[in-house]
Formats: sequence, structure tokens, C-alpha cells
Amino acid sequence: MSDLAWFLVGALVKGIIAIVALLTAFAYMTLIERRIIARFQRRVGPNRAGPQGIFQPIADALKMAFKEEIIPTNAQRVAFLLAPAISVIVALTAFAVVPLGGPTTWGISSIARAWAPYVADLNVGILYIFAIASLAVYGIVLAGWSSGNRYSLLGALRSAAQMVSYEVSISLAIVGVLMFSGTLSMVGIVEAQANQGIWFVLAQPLGFVLYGIAAVAEVNRAPFDLPEAEQELIAGYLTEFSALRWSLFQMAEYINMITASSVVATLFFGGWTLGALNGVFGAPFIWFFIKVAFFLFVFVWLRATLPRIRYDLLMRFGWQVMLPLAVLNALMTAAVVAYGLAWWVSGAVSLVVMLLATALSYARLRRSQPAGKRGLSAVFEPPASVRLVSGTLAPQSAEQPQSTSVSAGSGVN
Repeated sequence: MSDLAWFLVGALVKGIIAIVALLTAFAYMTLIERRIIARFQRRVGPNRAGPQGIFQPIADALKMAFKEEIIPTNAQRVAFLLAPAISVIVALTAFAVVPLGGPTTWGISSIARAWAPYVADLNVGILYIFAIASLAVYGIVLAGWSSGNRYSLLGALRSAAQMVSYEVSISLAIVGVLMFSGTLSMVGIVEAQANQGIWFVLAQPLGFVLYGIAAVAEVNRAPFDLPEAEQELIAGYLTEFSALRWSLFQMAEYINMITASSVVATLFFGGWTLGALNGVFGAPFIWFFIKVAFFLFVFVWLRATLPRIRYDLLMRFGWQVMLPLAVLNALMTAAVVAYGLAWWVSGAVSLVVMLLATALSYARLRRSQPAGKRGLSAVFEPPASVRLVSGTLAPQSAEQPQSTSVSAGSGVN
């Protein structure tokens, strides 16, 4: 076969493998998350379906397959059926340009390059990921609008506002990485880190922190899981969905989480490399999987630790904190690259900016407290709307009867 034929066949086969791998990872990521959170909460977690609960994802899939699907009477039927599919397709498509290895992992021949461990290496790979990821908002908005439920529509609009707000910050957060690498190709960014002998997280610590926070908000994970805040707007855009269609939205969320972890591992932590482009014993994806697994654990850790942030604070944080810091980071990096300064200058300035931002935030919190309650304990004190009740039981005297009887004629029925 010709080189083009090998490339097309390889892309098709690798695409199928990537889809199956992502679906399998989604299924067992739900089990892993439930077990980890159970550990955090001193519970056992799911352990009945098979050894250590290993068949729990299969049991959940069968349960969802046989559950009744309900379509509301006022729903826009076509959009209601398409919305979950759009979310899943977007989540799967975004992973296509994430590299698990280099173009010469299996050799330098044209056939070996056609079977490199990634579906495609686009020269604008990172733009492709952001362009595809931005389409996820359509699935959420269509889900809320097509349900015929006002609360679902409000939840969908709130989700759209959140995702659009943090897309700006997440795009600006990686500008510094693109300046240091000089390319938009995901493979090229990894090769640039290996050639320069650093991970870009060292040169861009502020960009890494901003990207991490914005990525958590983009995939609607705690503490930014307002799109499915059942305490406020019932269950948001998911309210009217059930059975398989509900599970498709969950599938999209977990696949987006895997993609976000893969992107941060590629952009800031050298992707599949650990000092060399060949990886470990000719299997570069070993280090890649370790890095992605660590960031997935961080996602779960955040969910088990942090409470949900209030919506107005979420939007204020995105526009008044994240966006200015992302712009400042881009300007600082541009100055460092333009004047040919060392990478550590950018890293040191980023650390200083983070320390200053933390100090200003702490000072602002202190000023918002009453004069007599300033200090670290006052910062973490619950708001005035929360009343904590504490007290002790008074000891009973010897003369006090142990039980109280109701006298006759007391009117108790």
C-alpha cells in the first residue's frame, strides 16, 4: 500500500482503539473515584460486584441499559435526543491529537510513522483541542433548552456562562507555553521541552496554576460543579434526563477530565518523556499514563475536599482574578522571550506574582472581617448566616427525678 493508504488505515485503527480505551477508562474511573472518596470519608466503597468491586462498572452499565427512559411531554424531542450525543462526540474527538509517544516511537519508516501512538499530529493541535472543546457548550445548552423545564434552562445558561468565562482564561494561560515552544503542535511542544531540558511548568508555574483551575471549571468538576448543583436548581441541565442519556453526560464529563489531564501533562510536564524522547524501554506511554493518573487523582481529591463555590463568586473569580493574571503572565512571558532572557527568569517572576496575589487575597479577606475578628481564624470563620450551636448537658441532681410524668388534666391526648 501507499504511504497515504497506510496513514488512513492507521488513523482509523488508532481512532477505534482510542475510543474503546476512553470508554473503558471512563467506566473504571467511576469505580476508582468512588473507592478513593470512600477512603477519604472512612468508608468501604463499592466492593460487592466481583473482587474488590471490579465488576461494578459493568453492573452500572447494565442498570443504565435497562432503566426506563423518560422524555418530558414539553421536550423538543430531536434536540433532547441529540444533546447527550453531541457532548460525548465532542469529548471523544478532542483526544485525537493528544500524543502518547513521538512520531518515531516504532521506527523511522513511513509505515512505522503511520502507526505512531497518536491519531493525528496537527500543526495547530492545541487550537484544535480548544476549538473542539468549545463545542461542548452546545450539548449543555441544547439539553437545558430542549427539556421544556425552566430550571433546566436556567442551569444550562449558567453552565454556558461558566464555560465561556473560563475558556478565555484557559486559552491565555498556555500562551507562555506556546512562546517557549514556538509551535502549536502537541508533539512539537513535548519535543521542545525535551530539547530545552526542562518541563515548562518550571518556566510557567503561574500558567500551570491558572490552566489547572480553569480546566477544573471547564469540565464542571468540584468545586466548580455548578452546572449540576442539585441543591440550587434541582439538577441543572440534567434534570429531565435518565437512563442511558443521563449516563452519556457523565461519560462526557469523565472523558473531558481525562483529556484535560492529558493536555496538562503534555503542555507542562513533558508528555511521554522523562528527560529523553524515547520514554521508558521503548514504551513512552508509561510515563504519560503515570502523569495522567496523578492529575486524575487530583480531580478526585478536589471533589472530596472542597465545597462547591457560590455562583457569583465563581464568575467574579473568573473575570476579576483569573483573566488579569492570565494576561499578566502572557505579557511577562512575551518580555522574557523578546529580550532572550533565561527560562528561570519567567519562573521566578511567576512565583513572585503568585505570592503577591495570595498576599493581596488574604489582606482583602482580613479587611472584609469586623475589626475585632481579624486574623487567620476569622478568615475561615463561617459566615453570619451560619449559626454553630455548642453546649454541654447539665448534670442532674440526686433529688431531680429521672423521668417526667404528665399530670392528669394536662390536656395531652
